[in-house]
Amino acid sequence: MYLMRIGASGAEKPVVRVDDTHYIDVSDVTPDFDERFFAAGGVALLAGKVATGRHVEFAGERIGAPIARPHQILCIGLNYSDHAAETGQAVPDEPILFTKSPNTLIGPNDEVRIPRGSTKPDWEVELGIVIGRRTSYLDSVAEARDAIAGYCVVNDVSERAFQMERGGQWSKGKSAETFNPAGPWLVTPDEIADVKNLGMWLDVNGTRRQTGTTKTMIFDPYVIVHHLSQFMVLEPGDLINTGTPPGVGMGHDPQIWLQPGDVMELGIDGLGTQRQHVIGPR
Repeated sequence: MYLMRIGASGAEKPVVRVDDTHYIDVSDVTPDFDERFFAAGGVALLAGKVATGRHVEFAGERIGAPIARPHQILCIGLNYSDHAAETGQAVPDEPILFTKSPNTLIGPNDEVRIPRGSTKPDWEVELGIVIGRRTSYLDSVAEARDAIAGYCVVNDVSERAFQMERGGQWSKGKSAETFNPAGPWLVTPDEIADVKNLGMWLDVNGTRRQTGTTKTMIFDPYVIVHHLSQFMVLEPGDLINTGTPPGVGMGHDPQIWLQPGDVMELGIDGLGTQRQHVIGPR
């Protein structure tokens, strides 16, 4: 299934995408795609409605993030071998973990706002994982498959000066408002032939900046979920950003930073595309 949330910010309704032009409203089955929904069985709850529900035509509604605000957004740094190389950093021995504030989550086509004091705002196309059940201390990597509700496109927008030059945790450069566009839909694992072989791309103002593939992930989604489960309890609906391929602004020579008026377009094979206008500080 392809789970979407459409409507005004803060008033989105849950739907299942049928195709490019139609959806099925499932708001009578669940009020939202949130922690309670995933904990209660997630997509299994929707099977009857999807089989018999009326197809409704999209009418230009705003697309929200495909999940409600999660309990937490966890992020993996330097998780692509070619990205680590472009930044001049060593390939990590185990996943590098940092967090983003959950209130960074926005829709895939919403505006991205540069924060006050920013000098090095950057882009990162990423594969997002959504957790499907309460998970801790998984015994094996194979068990992680059953803990994943689905995958989505994420733009892990970053402020590199805040992240690298201000001390403390990377979260300082990751948690500005609007810094986590997600969607347009959450794709269930059965719809994806091989999550470890998905093409990824990102353009800025029509120029291709990132081209990559999940093939070059150092730690694949199953390894990541198993690893994180050893250190914390993963809650249903939690979002994990799994790292970015090469081509970020920081990796270019000379470096390139986002400016107000820029347009980012990005996507992952089978998971849809995003488009964001960049705006200045408030």
